[in-house]
Amino acid sequence: MIVEQIWTANDYRNFNYLIACPDTGEALAIDPLDHEKCLARAKERGFTITQILNTHEHHDHIGGNEAMVAATKARILAHYKAGGRIPHVDRGLKAGDVIKVGKRVALEALDTPGHTMSHVCLLARTDQPALFCGDTLFNAGAGNCHGGGHPESLYATFAKQLSRLSDNTRIFPGHDYIANNLGFTLDREPDNARAKELIASAKSQDPDHPLVTTMALEKEINTFFRLHSPSVHKRLREAFPNLPDELDDQTVFIKLRELRNRW
Repeated sequence: MIVEQIWTANDYRNFNYLIACPDTGEALAIDPLDHEKCLARAKERGFTITQILNTHEHHDHIGGNEAMVAATKARILAHYKAGGRIPHVDRGLKAGDVIKVGKRVALEALDTPGHTMSHVCLLARTDQPALFCGDTLFNAGAGNCHGGGHPESLYATFAKQLSRLSDNTRIFPGHDYIANNLGFTLDREPDNARAKELIASAKSQDPDHPLVTTMALEKEINTFFRLHSPSVHKRLREAFPNLPDELDDQTVFIKLRELRNRW
């Protein structure tokens, strides 16, 4: 499996992706907002784009569809409930569906509600797995729920799906927010040594060659996976003095998401 991570350099800090079969050159484009860059990269690498996967319905993820389809005749894939929000969906995806690219690439669809209620991530179960996670999981952060999502559902996605992925799973998000997210981690957990180590390099990194985290690293630096940290609990009680004596994981997650909304 060949992965091309394409930095759009737009105000939203989007990443677009091409996933290609090394045997055939057939490629899947994920959220190809910057269709010109995606098409140029495909031409440069000798890829033929035959499918487009939209992780969810927001414009900065589907805005390149029309031009991409006009240029390639690619089929559009999206969550099976997103058809009313994403024009001309050719295949609706449910949890466990497999997307084949060429001869050797197979990607599993995960139904991952929270950022929106019709969001999919793609999991490549290769020797080193890879997760293409749209706006559900960011490097060191989690998606917001402003545009049609629910924090309770996002918590369930993290707790029941993402946290159970193997530690060596590579994380490929829809945006480059790592520097701000590490800042939030340190605001919530000032003694997080690993986040302290990374924040300077994250602020100065070249988004054309960004850090690709793993699930193991996310569990060290992403406050939304660190729901049992005493420091996180202490700082949370400072922000919300009326929290109960016993904190359950969902409450911690939702309160962290609330703080991140206005941080």
